[in-house]
Order: sequence, then C-alpha cells, then structure tokens
Amino acid sequence: MIHEILPVGLLACNCSILGDEASGEALVIDPGDQADELLAILARHRLRVVAIVVTHAHLDHIGGAYELKASTGAPVLLHPNDLELYAQLEVQAAWLGLETPRRAAIDLAASEGQKLRVGVTELEILHTPGHTQGSISLWIPAEKKLIAGDTLFQDSIGRTDLPGGDHRQILRSIRDKYFPLPDETIVIPGHGPATTLGREKEFNFFLQRL
Repeated sequence: MIHEILPVGLLACNCSILGDEASGEALVIDPGDQADELLAILARHRLRVVAIVVTHAHLDHIGGAYELKASTGAPVLLHPNDLELYAQLEVQAAWLGLETPRRAAIDLAASEGQKLRVGVTELEILHTPGHTQGSISLWIPAEKKLIAGDTLFQDSIGRTDLPGGDHRQILRSIRDKYFPLPDETIVIPGHGPATTLGREKEFNFFLQRL
C-alpha cells in the first residue's frame, strides 16, 4: 500500500494519502491545506480518491477539503459531533489570523466501528473524543498503523483547552481504544513525528497512570 504523509499548512498538519496500487483507489486523511500538492501526489501515483476523511473539524485538518473535493468529486466524512465546530471556521481562522477557507459540504458521517476500504486494505474508524467531541482515529490492522489525528503525539497528547476539549475524556479514549492494539502499532499523529504505541505507553508522561 502507498502511504505518503505531507505536512500541510501553517501548523504542519500530517495529511495522509493511502493508495492501493492494484485498484488505483485512494483515501486522503486530514487535507488541511495545499490541495494542489496533494493532487500532484495523487496524479504521480495515478490514484483516484474514493473518500476524504477528516479526523476532527479544526481548520488545520479540514481547510483544504473544499478544493480537494471540487477536484476529485470524493465525499467528505466527518463525525457528527464535530459539525458544530465545523460551522465555526470563521472563529477558528480568526484565532490563527487566517482567511476563512471555503467550507466543503459533509457528505457522510464517520462513525465508531465503520469500515472503510482502499483496494483490499480495510480501515476501522475509532471514535476518540477528548481533543474535540467528534475526534476519530483510523486503525489499519493489515499495516499495524493508527492514524491518530490530534489524540496522541510522540511524548504528548492533544490539547484539551479549546472548545469541545476534555482532558479526562481524551485519556479514556487512549486507554479504551488505543491500549488494546498491539504495542508495535505505528502511530501517525496529526503533527510531528511518528511513534509506536509501545513507546508511548513506556515514555509518555500523560499515559503513565492509565
């Protein structure tokens, strides 16, 4: 499976492109910005986007969704609990001193236990609230990869001081949804370097009492 990660936008959100060589299908996860560069990667691999998945509705993760959808026709998936946050893009843009991007219509709900496919590879949606109420993660069993959005980082966790954040809730999400996964699981966070679940269990201060 093709997996390209491009840090996009002012806050360097890790946008993932997952592609299947045989079918040419692709998923784009967290297109926060730089849609033209994402489209160039897709064209280079001759991939067709079947879905655009957003782990949560913060501007830096969804800001490029309109342009990407307009260019590919792919549906946009977001957890319903983040629709209210998505309606406040103007407020989020003001926090960062940015222009408000065009708002893509949300086509489908991204719900707990839902299965997505790219070619023969299956992804499972995990609802992992705490950073926002609609935060999701994507577990890829065949690859032993977890696309964590802003729930877990190397040596840290997602901030919970913004609207919809809940510190206890994010720790419950990590304990209940992440800890049952294999320790060798590669964690792709929303920002910064990849890590493994085992490493974070051992060294991440925030996880020591879970």
